[in-house]
Amino acid sequence: MGATLHTDVGKPYQETRLYFGTERPDGRGPITKPDFMRFLDREITSSFPEGLTVHDGYGQWRGKDGKVIRETSYEVVLLYPEKEAGERSGRIERIRQAYENQYQQDSVGRSDDKVNAEF
Repeated sequence: MGATLHTDVGKPYQETRLYFGTERPDGRGPITKPDFMRFLDREITSSFPEGLTVHDGYGQWRGKDGKVIRETSYEVVLLYPEKEAGERSGRIERIRQAYENQYQQDSVGRSDDKVNAEF
């Protein structure tokens, strides 16, 4: 007889995904991978030292002028205990603002979801 699988494994966590574009509106070249990794080390890792995941991506969105922007992007996945969601949200908003300011970005996308996680 096989072991019974438990579907309710883990503790309540919040998952936040951040979406970072790399095109610059002023015509300069895109934000390079080394640039992004420095930003990751300086701004994100210091706020979430327990860990995170980065995915290379490709994104597109419609700009204010109606043109579709296609660009290399990075998705950062953060997991943290649900009971810390309020405090962590402030850290996340500071990260978004720092990237927008440093690289003249219109926005850093954010999505949040409640999950169960076990490490």
